[in-house]
Amino acid sequence: MGQIHNDLEPLAALIGRWEGRGRGSYPTTDPFTYAEEMVFESVGEPYLLYSARSWAPDDQTPIHFERGFFFPGTGPGRVELALAHPLGVTEIAAGTVSGGTIELTSTVIGRTPSGSPVTGLDRRYQVEGDSLTYEVDMAMKQVPMVFHVRGQLRRMG
Repeated sequence: MGQIHNDLEPLAALIGRWEGRGRGSYPTTDPFTYAEEMVFESVGEPYLLYSARSWAPDDQTPIHFERGFFFPGTGPGRVELALAHPLGVTEIAAGTVSGGTIELTSTVIGRTPSGSPVTGLDRRYQVEGDSLTYEVDMAMKQVPMVFHVRGQLRRMG
C-alpha cells in the first residue's frame, strides 16, 4: 500500500483488502448468494485503485468482476467513481462521502455494441471499523432502478 494522498483522507477508511459474502436478486434472475473480495489501494496519487471479484460459494465459479478508481469529487464531501465491467459496461458515478458513508449515483453508463443493457447504478458503502457493508441498485432498459446486491465484508489487510 502506498502513502495516502491528502485529498483522499475522506476515503481512507476504504483502503485495504476486504472479504465476505453477499446476496442478490433482480427481476430477471433467481435470488443468489456469492462470496467476494474487494481491494482499495492507495498508490500516493489522488485516487484509489479499486477491484472487486465475486464467485459462487459452493464451487468457486466466477460471477462478476469490476475494476476502476475512486477519487475526490469537486468540492468538500464529494466523491467520484470510474469503473469497467466485463459485461461490456463502463460506469461513471458521482456522489457524497461523509464519515464512513459513501453514496454514488451513475452519471454516465457506456456500453459496447454487445454490452449488457444496464442504464443506471446506485451504490452505497458503509465502513465501520473493520466492517464494510454495501448495496447496489441497478436499472436496465426494461427494468426501473431496483435492489440488486448487498454484501457484508471484513477487512483482511
